[in-house]
Amino acid sequence: MSELRALMYNPTDQSLVSGGLELVESWTDESGNWLWLDFQGQPDDTERRVLREQFQISKLAMQDAHRDRHPPKLEVFEQFLFIMLRDLLTAYEDSEPEVADLALFVSNRFVITRHHELIPSIEKVQELVRNKPSLMQAGPAHLTYIISRTIVDVYTPEVMELEQHLETLEDRVYESANDDVIESLSRYNRALKRLRRHLVYQCNAFSQLSRTGTELPLELNKHEFNDLFENLDRLASLCQLNQELAVDLLNTHLSLLSHRLNQVMRVLTIATVVFLPLGLMAGLYGMNFEYMPELGWHYGYFAVLGAMATVAVSLVTTFKWRGWL
Repeated sequence: MSELRALMYNPTDQSLVSGGLELVESWTDESGNWLWLDFQGQPDDTERRVLREQFQISKLAMQDAHRDRHPPKLEVFEQFLFIMLRDLLTAYEDSEPEVADLALFVSNRFVITRHHELIPSIEKVQELVRNKPSLMQAGPAHLTYIISRTIVDVYTPEVMELEQHLETLEDRVYESANDDVIESLSRYNRALKRLRRHLVYQCNAFSQLSRTGTELPLELNKHEFNDLFENLDRLASLCQLNQELAVDLLNTHLSLLSHRLNQVMRVLTIATVVFLPLGLMAGLYGMNFEYMPELGWHYGYFAVLGAMATVAVSLVTTFKWRGWL
């Protein structure tokens, strides 16, 4: 069942009246007043009837607005503008950012917002408008801009915070090599990818308003929505840059790990090569054959030790000369 909150604004005396369904039913398009309706929760027959009969919202637009998940978009209808936005519900810490879809129907006489769950940006604008009704004097298009701008402003600190985390990780990449760094970089990369996808969808939606020749069913300040488009585009570009940085840091970290592993393997290989001839010599004189002439030599033991030392020193010297040590 959906919950309805209605605000009716009178431009003449700048008064704001709040109510529910009774306020909507008392409103007429010729009254000079305009409405902001906010529907929250699962859609019901009453909501569908109000949208269809009183505001002539098309069936296809209602279906998109009532879906649990729908990518952001902007669609121009004959009598209204249909916008799908995506608000950020939770800040990124150790979990993925959670988002919620918001549908807006906008004309010169009304703004209708519809969402399935509580959206902080809507609550913020509701409180802002109730405390300062004059904000609605500029009309439904300006209210749509305020709502959209509030949503965009939620993304800004989130993107900046992720950038700071990456700068911190950039130092750790060169200081230590461990699995925690790889896990953190992979997590940030995934979060930035999702944030960028949300931002690009909304950026593409608002770009339609700045296209020349697009006929709109309401009067709006294109400079305001161009500002929204530029902010979304800038945030999307910043996400892409940070995502590329995360991938570069991940590749760098993996390269450093591989380099350190190669160094360890090189030392172990050299040690193996050095001890291989020494083991051969030790094994040769450990076979205990009955006839080994040098076994009876008084200095045989010292001679073999000297030969082993000579071989070991020669190999180590050769490796250093080759630059392998």
